[in-house]
Amino acid sequence: MAAYMWKSFYEEEDRPEKPRRYGVTEIRGPNYSLFSDHILQDVFESMGQFVDGLKFSGGSHSLMPQSYIKRVNDLARKHDVYVSTGDWGEHLLRKGPSAIKEHIEECKRLGFDTIELNAGTLEIPEETLLRYVRMIKSAGLKAKPQFSVKFDKCDIPMLEDRAYGAYIRPKPRSYDFVEDVDLLIRKAERCLEAGADMITIDAADVCQQAESLRADIIAKIIGRLGIEKTMFEAVDPRMSEWFISQYGPKVNLFVDHPQVVDLECLRGRNAGKNHMSVLGSSYPLL
Repeated sequence: MAAYMWKSFYEEEDRPEKPRRYGVTEIRGPNYSLFSDHILQDVFESMGQFVDGLKFSGGSHSLMPQSYIKRVNDLARKHDVYVSTGDWGEHLLRKGPSAIKEHIEECKRLGFDTIELNAGTLEIPEETLLRYVRMIKSAGLKAKPQFSVKFDKCDIPMLEDRAYGAYIRPKPRSYDFVEDVDLLIRKAERCLEAGADMITIDAADVCQQAESLRADIIAKIIGRLGIEKTMFEAVDPRMSEWFISQYGPKVNLFVDHPQVVDLECLRGRNAGKNHMSVLGSSYPLL
């Protein structure tokens, strides 16, 4: 591509050509704002070299005509871009135990490649989560469980601590409480052993809600799970820049589609050191 002569994919530089096992860039599909498949086609034709995956976040595909979903999935496949369902499986549990099986079959029929399972919102036993992973893999699809690290859930007292009409002074907010990261990692490791292809970590809970970036938590997750098996949701451009500066171009990131070029400049060995010369102003580091 003549427009990207400054960018190469030599193995010793940042990462190989698609399909990639690391340095994966996944973008958000129509979710917060609608955009047509023509816009997606423009993205793939202009930046498809840098896009590895497309995710229908927030169950957005459930509101779209199946003909549109198939068209988008076919378009993505032509550009070697996999398509993920996003975290929608938890809403299907209300329909009964057979709903997940039907969901997997429908995803396969519509042309999805990957099914994401949000372990936090599913609220199911660990063994059930592992069974879902195996079901997805046996159907010939990729499984990608999602985990998140939660800080102080709420300052409001729990219901059992509150009397009707009584005022209870809320506890001061503290960012010291963190859910057991070791437990999260152990569950993620078991998912990988069950056949999961990659683990998604919602980095927003680590990077946005805390008073300071919890780099120790991120380092622990990557150290145990491996950089190739972990993807971080980093829709804030400053977060993406921090991940690249700390872990290099091989880190897997989920971003909004306008960030693709800026992210690729950061990944590149030469342009990444001075990407302002390519794109102009950028975002400061965290």
